[in-house]
Amino acid sequence: MSKARKLRSRKAGLPPGSLVHIGEARLPAARITLIDFDAHGLSECEDITRPRHHATRWINVYGAQQATDLATISQQHDLHPLVQEDILNTAQRQKVDHYADYLYLVLHRYSLSTVGLELEQEQISLIIGRDYLLSFQERPSQTFEPVRQRLRNPHSTLRKGGPDMLAYSLIDAVVDSYFGVIEQLDEQADSLESQLLHKPRPQTLERIHQLKRCVSQLRRNLHPLREVLGNLHRDADDFFGAEIQLYLRDVYDHTVHILESLEDLRDQATGLLDVYLSTVSHRVNLEVRALSVVATIFMPATLIAGVFGMNFKLMPWLEEAGGFSYALGLMGCIAVVMLALFWRRKLV
Repeated sequence: MSKARKLRSRKAGLPPGSLVHIGEARLPAARITLIDFDAHGLSECEDITRPRHHATRWINVYGAQQATDLATISQQHDLHPLVQEDILNTAQRQKVDHYADYLYLVLHRYSLSTVGLELEQEQISLIIGRDYLLSFQERPSQTFEPVRQRLRNPHSTLRKGGPDMLAYSLIDAVVDSYFGVIEQLDEQADSLESQLLHKPRPQTLERIHQLKRCVSQLRRNLHPLREVLGNLHRDADDFFGAEIQLYLRDVYDHTVHILESLEDLRDQATGLLDVYLSTVSHRVNLEVRALSVVATIFMPATLIAGVFGMNFKLMPWLEEAGGFSYALGLMGCIAVVMLALFWRRKLV
């Protein structure tokens, strides 16, 4: 997040609508795919200047980083400069903006990195028009692949729908991907709980903090999504039909469920932290108790050795041949008696 704030400083002093890419360059060059479809057929290509063959057009762009990557699409669909600016700025908050002829929607896709508990974020921009849909992704992913497969099926109901049905399907695919992240975080929490019960280590504390950071970041970023879906359900009648509104309400319910799951995970992570601190404190207490028992057992021996170490000429056992053995035996007897007492009191 701090890196994103630093990247935003590149636009300091620039006028609104300045097309400056903010974020990580995930592809060396932009890639574009085009799908035209309706109930009668489907065609795919990479030439966005091709005449339309079917009622609905879906253009997907991977890795748009330059103003030139948006020039043709923006000219064809009359995109506002602020929309183009937001597409190139991949540090946007999830939101929906209403324009006269289209809706501009910003979504986030999340995944857990393979190394450590690091949450990776990707911005997805959707432009929902009357007879077209534009999607912009930072890099290729499998998130929208099930939607493409459904479109390629001649008997799919998605073929019969328009941009609103397609938009719902893409939004639903993004929201469903969150459940996979939640499951991974839940598995990590269970793994950390097992480590705490067996042998907690300093690395365990670090992973607990990583888990808390991931859950907090995901929870903070998903709250705007609930507002976005509520806004679409209430105020986007011009672009979503009555039937699709019902589906959007279902996606809204999924988002609420995800947020509730994140609340549970946050409480679980806090509980894991408390258990770790209690376990470490208990282990320290056990070690201190063991050291105290050892010190107490040897305390009489120290006293006896100190007494016999005093510089007096007349002392018991000093002149006797077995005096040294007597002193050691006394020390040993006292230590055994004290150890037996500690054992009975279950202190050792």
